[in-house]
Amino acid sequence: MFVSLCLLCVPVVAAAQQDGQPDTPIAVEDSAAQDAAIAERIRRILSQLEGYGQVSVDVSSGIVTFEGTTPDAATATRLTELASRVEGVVAVENEVAESTDVGERLNPAVDRFRNRIAQTIAFLPLLLIALGIFAVIVFLGLFIARLRAPWDRLAPNAFIAEIYRQIVRLAFVLAGIVVALDVLDATALLSTFLGAAGLVGLAIGFAVRDTVENFIASVMLSIRQPFEPNDTVEIEGDVGKVIRLTSRATILLSFDGNHVRIPNATVFKSRIINYTRNAEIRFVFDVGVAPDTDLAAAVTLADTTLSGLPFVLAHPEVSVWVEEAGDSTILLRCTGWIDQRDSNLQLARGEAIRQTLAAFGAAGIVMPEPGLRVLGIASGSKDAPVRAEPAMSAPDAPSSAPPAGAPQKVAARADRHLETIINEERARTAGEDLLDQQAPKE
Repeated sequence: MFVSLCLLCVPVVAAAQQDGQPDTPIAVEDSAAQDAAIAERIRRILSQLEGYGQVSVDVSSGIVTFEGTTPDAATATRLTELASRVEGVVAVENEVAESTDVGERLNPAVDRFRNRIAQTIAFLPLLLIALGIFAVIVFLGLFIARLRAPWDRLAPNAFIAEIYRQIVRLAFVLAGIVVALDVLDATALLSTFLGAAGLVGLAIGFAVRDTVENFIASVMLSIRQPFEPNDTVEIEGDVGKVIRLTSRATILLSFDGNHVRIPNATVFKSRIINYTRNAEIRFVFDVGVAPDTDLAAAVTLADTTLSGLPFVLAHPEVSVWVEEAGDSTILLRCTGWIDQRDSNLQLARGEAIRQTLAAFGAAGIVMPEPGLRVLGIASGSKDAPVRAEPAMSAPDAPSSAPPAGAPQKVAARADRHLETIINEERARTAGEDLLDQQAPKE
């Protein structure tokens, strides 16, 4: 029975607490002195609080009645909670309304504004000290980053040295922010700041992914350089001489005199052919001879002719072999090596072809000529089929090759002109080049 009564009383008590009314037992005897004491106590409390200047208090039989106005509804609602905590209060009648007087409603806001100004003025010296500490730390970081000797000594090139300087500047700025917030006792803001910076950095990273990839490729290429200035390279089908390597792209000068700009990300991921890294380079050409030619004599003659050219190196040796045997042509492949620092590859190859053809012509070795011969049956048959087959010129046909004469000059004069253009441009843009002769080479 007792448990049932308790369960029935729980909703009533909860409702009373939800309404803000006191849930203390009600005394049997009524005391006017107690009512006056309750009213006086509530008035003294309200006089110490802001916003209750227009509120009147009346207490009768333990029932507290509030009348008047307050600046806002929340201030009026708090009266019920406050009065219910006073001993002896039986119930609370809150008849306070929200004030519509403009001056009365603005006064608290003005007071709060004045208080904040006063707090700011009182806080200003500490804020100035924090700003001063931040400025000193940042200035120290800028001074250290501006030094040339330590970073140029640590970094493999100027581009990496500048990255080191940027990292030092950023580290000192972050250190200044941390120390300044610690002086202001606001280090909790640092985690918020770093979290926001991380999210912004992640978003920017996705937005400029290609730029970041190109930047990383520039760093890697500047550390391990696969080419040098004036090297002849082939990158993604583009052939030319290297002018410079910048923080964004590799600049080539094509043999037609055009500038080719290739992003470093493409260069880093591409297959690079460097034609200049080795001084010795091989030229190759094919010569066709008639099927009934003495191939051993032709191979020996081609070998002797190429070995006797002044621009062809003795080591590695000249090589000539039979590459292919066709219906009407025997193909000889001829190779020789030159020093490309002294000779131009294209000019050397052309002169080698000229000298070989002249030697073959002088020795009576016949070059195959395309032709047709008609095969058929008796001339009286009008439906006779006709078949065309390739024909060869007569083996004993006289040679029409001109005499070879002295070997022509094959100096790399074309390349020298391009190198002059490259050197002039590099001199004008020396600060933009990341290529270093002392850097490690791949």
